[in-house]
Amino acid sequence: MDSTLTGAITEEGSNHLAKVLDACCGSRMFWFDKNNPITTFMDKRQYYEELDTGHIINVDPDVLADFTDMPFSDNEFDLVVFDPPHLIHAGEKSWLAKKYGKLDGNWPKMIHDGFNECMRVLKPNGTLVFKWNTDQISFREVLSYIDYKPLFGDKRSKTRWTVFIKEVR
Repeated sequence: MDSTLTGAITEEGSNHLAKVLDACCGSRMFWFDKNNPITTFMDKRQYYEELDTGHIINVDPDVLADFTDMPFSDNEFDLVVFDPPHLIHAGEKSWLAKKYGKLDGNWPKMIHDGFNECMRVLKPNGTLVFKWNTDQISFREVLSYIDYKPLFGDKRSKTRWTVFIKEVR
């Protein structure tokens, strides 16, 4: 088995596959392999629609669950991708809300609790990749509700990719 393709990593002399969680997978838009075998795709929505434009919305997670209350053990994943909904102003039946999801009025607590859940299921020294679009809510405001400091990331784009490490305390 080719470790570059499977994500195999060596731990204490034995091979095991890395475990990756996409905590809000949506339609898996940024994944090169939408069926990556080492990844668990989770979302609280399951939805399929073919639009008149020919576009398809296909939210089909492996695990149907909310990112603020995940059904996983502590310290289970090597890498967690957290790409929560970014929208607060979108119609419930709009294409954007169907494709990306929508935050409710309690979004600061939702983001805070979701981030904490991502860290809970992440292994010590594991990596969390956080994706945020600043179209409706600034990145600075979102970071003010998170209890962790980013290691590095994009500081200028409208869509921010930021990396965090779960430090052992």
